[in-house]
Amino acid sequence: MTRALHALAAITVAMIFLSGCAAPPAPERPAAQRGEFDFAGAIAFAVDDLFVQLQRLPEFAPTATSELEKKVGDVLGQKPESKRGVIMVDTIIDAATGQQTHATQLAEQRLYERVRARFPQFEVGPAGSKLLARAGYVVAATMQPVAGDRGAFRLSMSMTDVRAGLVIAQAVARLRDASVDTTPTPYYRESPSLTRDRVVEGQVRTSETAPGKPADSVYLERLPTNALVNEGLAAVNAGNYAAALPFYEEASRRGDGQQLRVYNGLYVAYWNAGRAPEAESAFGKIVALGLATNNLAVKFLFKPRTTEFWPDPKISGPYPFWLKQIASEVAASQRCLAVIGHSSRTGSEQVNDRLSLQRAEAIKARLVSEKRDLEGRVQTSGAGYRDNLIGTGTDDQRDALDRRVEFRVVTCP
Repeated sequence: MTRALHALAAITVAMIFLSGCAAPPAPERPAAQRGEFDFAGAIAFAVDDLFVQLQRLPEFAPTATSELEKKVGDVLGQKPESKRGVIMVDTIIDAATGQQTHATQLAEQRLYERVRARFPQFEVGPAGSKLLARAGYVVAATMQPVAGDRGAFRLSMSMTDVRAGLVIAQAVARLRDASVDTTPTPYYRESPSLTRDRVVEGQVRTSETAPGKPADSVYLERLPTNALVNEGLAAVNAGNYAAALPFYEEASRRGDGQQLRVYNGLYVAYWNAGRAPEAESAFGKIVALGLATNNLAVKFLFKPRTTEFWPDPKISGPYPFWLKQIASEVAASQRCLAVIGHSSRTGSEQVNDRLSLQRAEAIKARLVSEKRDLEGRVQTSGAGYRDNLIGTGTDDQRDALDRRVEFRVVTCP
């Protein structure tokens, strides 16, 4: 017999053997969590639970036919054409701040490793433009710090069918790990304003949505722009600002590209490329959008326990034109403004209430020095550390958001 006939005979035997076989049973979800995992354990548990739920869906459940195809492929020394699901993973973020941190970046890396090891039938990768064109599913994931319990987090992951707009799987894991590093990645360290906006809120909500419920519609609608933002983010994190710029420029030209993350990305890329005029223009757009949506929190980094700006010119060097842009935008709008100072969690509540108010008044004085007619249109208050987003009290760039100054449009007296 020829080699082909031998192969055909083997296939026939395999078909006869497997034709009577029932489909393999659906995999079981991991047992309910008891206690708290460490970081690695939480990622493993959540990924396993999420992807087992996916496997249990009819379109992914293993069948006798799929086993037969595998046997035939083994006989012929060929792999059958891939039918793996294509899944994109959106950038994992801190749910409180909307930032990517070293911890969420590591969580994403561990997710990919776990999927390759345990679920190789799926093709999984970052939510960029190329994968978006082929993917049928998106993973939205967040880490939520547990308020008042340092080192404790809640990890939430969901899987959404992009075409149907429905969440099809969701997993949660509780973790406690003192080694979790909440330092923001370079893009978020260098962004001048808080970037948590409607799209980020949508990602947070989607990560916590139960199976069978709709994912956040705004979040899903803006996935194409979000893919560009993710690609720009990766380039900034790699220190390649020139490569990041085209992604943010393309995103800004899209109808839904008027987002704080896009304008912050333009600012970071232009500033690091030495293109100060374009960076100043990008910051102006941050201010305009922030005031229009009443969501403008600028990261003025103060020296600890003072109203003086951080002395490193690499950090505080652009502050003068930030203040100029804010003053110009408010003056031109004829609106009134509330300036709210914040402080990090170092010292007593009374000391921080006073310090945060003094910081707000210092910012007001600088705004008025730019535009005198703002004198009667700007009011100040201090929130102390009551609205901390980070809460570590490290008094450096890691908790810079806790020493932010927020600007709110208010009714003129």
